[in-house]
Amino acid sequence: MTSTPDGDRLVYQCPGNCRPRGLDAAAVANTVGRAVLRHTPAIVTATGHPKSANLAAAHVGRVLARITAGHTATDLRFTWRVALAPAGHATPALSERLRSARTLAATDPVRAREVLRDALAGVDPAAADANPALADAAHLQAELLIRLGNSAAAIRWASYAHHSHSHLHGPSARPVLTTLHTLATAHRQAGHHQRAYHAYRHLADQLTVTVGPDAHPTLATQATLALVLRDLGHCGAARHLLADTITTHRRAHPHHPATARMLQHLHELWRHCADRGHNHPDIEFDAAENQRQHSHAED
Repeated sequence: MTSTPDGDRLVYQCPGNCRPRGLDAAAVANTVGRAVLRHTPAIVTATGHPKSANLAAAHVGRVLARITAGHTATDLRFTWRVALAPAGHATPALSERLRSARTLAATDPVRAREVLRDALAGVDPAAADANPALADAAHLQAELLIRLGNSAAAIRWASYAHHSHSHLHGPSARPVLTTLHTLATAHRQAGHHQRAYHAYRHLADQLTVTVGPDAHPTLATQATLALVLRDLGHCGAARHLLADTITTHRRAHPHHPATARMLQHLHELWRHCADRGHNHPDIEFDAAENQRQHSHAED
């Protein structure tokens, strides 16, 4: 249907004037806008309250694929862009867009983000139910947003992906730990050092149980945790944690290239702390004392 003048108003009419009277365009916009506000309220960002139905109707193309009109302006049937299937199943449209975005992610993250943005346009990550396909799409979206420097949006999607996978799989499943790492990274990029500390610490604890204390993922997480401690201003705890991590990593993974990167971070940490007057004579810590030191870093 197309809009056409009818006296002093606009109406929607189908080709060939198939209706005796067109549908009042203002009434249609109001009906559509109220539907958008009811089902996807987060898509409308406005300071005024309540949010305007007309403002919401301006976003209709982002959330609706099709509107089928009945006999009146309120007799409308909506086909949403993302209509999730029962838990455990993905809609063909979402699955196809996720595959396309994954293919594009390595070479064209901007295009990959656009593909996912269209697929997720009707989803409010703060209110969506747990769904594995949506969680996978949200996680990839968060990774892309981190790469593109939009940490605030990345946190919203990573939070949903982590909570969704946790609900579906339990706290120690691989997708849960992967999304937790992405969430921690997003918080760190955003400068939320306290939240990043808690996320990385929780991840390190989970990895210690699931893959072991000397596994490379566990030690790599501990090395990053040391850098977050530095960002929080705890230079002593950061130095000792990173030095202990390097010692363990050398022993458990000889000749692994990550050791050199950790050493570089340790040298940078020393310079960082020296520039701020935080370098003091080293005190020998045993493993238990070191654990207590970074456990209570916030005190």
